[in-house]
Amino acid sequence: MKWTDVNDIAIELSEAHEDVDPLSVRFTDLREWVMALQGFDDDPERCGERVLEAIQMAWIEEMD
Repeated sequence: MKWTDVNDIAIELSEAHEDVDPLSVRFTDLREWVMALQGFDDDPERCGERVLEAIQMAWIEEMD
């Protein structure tokens, strides 16, 4: 997975952190959690606030 795989990342995060409210996660933690996902392989420098916001929003939608 790459940073641009927002929906795939959201699915993985929802499975790995079932009891977590995505709105309660700090972006610094979210970034670390994404980089720790199995199959994630992208440059940490390619991640910015907009990418993290998109991941967070997709994660919220995934939980609905």
